[in-house]
Amino acid sequence: MDGKADTLKQIWVFNGNRNHFPSAVFSERRLAEAWIEKHGLQGTLTAYPLDVGVYDYAIQEDRFTPKKEDHKTPEFIANFSSAAQEHYHFESEKD
Repeated sequence: MDGKADTLKQIWVFNGNRNHFPSAVFSERRLAEAWIEKHGLQGTLTAYPLDVGVYDYAIQEDRFTPKKEDHKTPEFIANFSSAAQEHYHFESEKD
């Protein structure tokens, strides 16, 4: 493996404002921002940890503590997102 793959700890995922699915994934924030700017996009760019779910990561980092039994259900875990994740909102100036 090359050194970069070994050191990559997070990825950057872009979701358009009206899209439930990502439209791009980047290894570096600067690459994502250049692509967003190039196309004048609106949406959210979020950092995601690699090789661990956001739910587990938030617990590991003491950013979330399950307080209710339903916080441990598959439905809750599958839909979990954390406001503590580094993220940025973009609005198009082309509108």
